[in-house]
Amino acid sequence: MSLPATGALGRRHFLAASAGAALTAAALPGCAASVDGGDDSGGSGGKSKTTLTVMAVENEFDVKAAEKALGMKVRLIVQDNSKLNAMLAAKTPPDAVVGWGASETSYFAARGLMTDLDPYLAKSTVLEAADLDPVNDVWRYDGHKQGAGPRYGMTKDYSQDQMFWYRTDMFDAAKLGHPSETEPLSYDEWLDMGKQLVKRRLGKVKVYGLNATGLGVFSQVMGMAASAGGSLFAEDLGSVDFSSPEALRALKWHLEYARADIGPNVANPNPDGWDWPTYQAGRMAMACDGYWLGGSIGGDPKVAEVSRFAPAPQMGSHRISPCFGATGYWIPKEAKNKEAAWTFFEWYFGGKPAKDRASSGWGIPALKSLRSLMPQGKPFQKQAFEVQQQELEHFSTLTFTPYVQRAALDGVINKVLPGAIKSGTSAGKVADELNSRMNEQIAQGKELVR
Repeated sequence: MSLPATGALGRRHFLAASAGAALTAAALPGCAASVDGGDDSGGSGGKSKTTLTVMAVENEFDVKAAEKALGMKVRLIVQDNSKLNAMLAAKTPPDAVVGWGASETSYFAARGLMTDLDPYLAKSTVLEAADLDPVNDVWRYDGHKQGAGPRYGMTKDYSQDQMFWYRTDMFDAAKLGHPSETEPLSYDEWLDMGKQLVKRRLGKVKVYGLNATGLGVFSQVMGMAASAGGSLFAEDLGSVDFSSPEALRALKWHLEYARADIGPNVANPNPDGWDWPTYQAGRMAMACDGYWLGGSIGGDPKVAEVSRFAPAPQMGSHRISPCFGATGYWIPKEAKNKEAAWTFFEWYFGGKPAKDRASSGWGIPALKSLRSLMPQGKPFQKQAFEVQQQELEHFSTLTFTPYVQRAALDGVINKVLPGAIKSGTSAGKVADELNSRMNEQIAQGKELVR
């Protein structure tokens, strides 16, 4: 079952919202803010039913179907960082909250705002720890790093976000060989392909050679540095260092990509807002979006016929293929209806919605038992499935700092890079500016966590 167009747009709207506004750390432990309580009676005594309040992306799931399956009223709050901030501060949070496990878990867990789900999982007859895909480990945090310790959330589906789709018709027209299905390109090879595939008219780009921005520049540089054997974060996660050899190499690559003007970048973003309309219209040869874009591709037979999937490019010999999103849900520590929220988890992550998502091509299922449902009926789906299965062995969890949200760090990049790209500022000076601004924010966040 393919998701409707609204589902696709909802996912992208969530990405944009998450990138555009971070929660204000200082507000979380501060004064309670006034929020709309709505019809949230809680409990199940008397004639009233439990009201489950869920903060989710619009159209992410069928509310009426959820109410019928769960036997309770479901109150949906459309995902909004400012509203969530206020509700957490007021200690009246939703019972379940949508979020990015890869970059938000350590932030919320370090502040004591998340419920440990291990006890619920241990007694569940629907969800089993042994069946969880390794991506779910991004929702674990032991007080120092992700991937270990209590489990604070679950992933609904995911992609290894540095993998990319490409159009064979554009490669053939440019007389370029297709990327390997098993061996990753180097980032330099990938950039060279993008330069050969771009098309201009009267000095303006008409067809992008590639989009390398994915889920934001910070995440991409983070992954690139890791594949070169380095890290953007210090060992204690208390600072960033874009001046390290691995990070500087990745930053130089991004500056070259942006200045070559072969794809969307922070100085010249895609007017379409996201890749699918551009890729579908034949105005983008390669799109770095991961497996989930196949859900859109599958809805257009002509585009599907010329679309293929490729492994994540690598900056060095330490091959990795991370996930930067791992979108899912968590239960706030102050939630009033935790048992009801867990019932929602069992239905949403282990019931019909999970099976429908797995068969739609909109992402890799977060339960290993559902992988067999991933679509393979069309040639492009079969090719993508095989490439994706091989890539899974290179999945790795990259620990994100607990002191600041990724949106704030991407905000710094969006302020610094446009001018640097246009002025030709050296990568070293850009690195110094990024270090100064980001480390100031991280230091402020560190004071709030202590």
